Amino acid sequence: MILAVHLTPSLTRERYDEVVRRLTGGKERIESPSDLPFDGLLAHATGEGPHGFVVVDVFESEEAVGAFRTALGSIPADVGIAAPPDFMPAHTVYIAPPR
Repeated sequence: MILAVHLTPSLTRERYDEVVRRLTGGKERIESPSDLPFDGLLAHATGEGPHGFVVVDVFESEEAVGAFRTALGSIPADVGIAAPPDFMPAHTVYIAPPR
């Protein structure tokens, strides 16, 4: 599994929201795997922290990361996000089953 953490000054909630709209064909939020034009995203979370807006993703594989990058294309740069996420092998991932 691959962990992606995106925290950079150019990543704002407004820019993130615009990326989501462009990636999902107009949806306001990612709520289901079917909202995305690629497979392999296991978990996605965002929030406003003390250092800015942050996005954390868990991908099932390097192939899923590649599909994510292909689907995103130039969208982040087009909306003004200057730096990509940091990707790293996940040490521990726990995703609770639905209740």
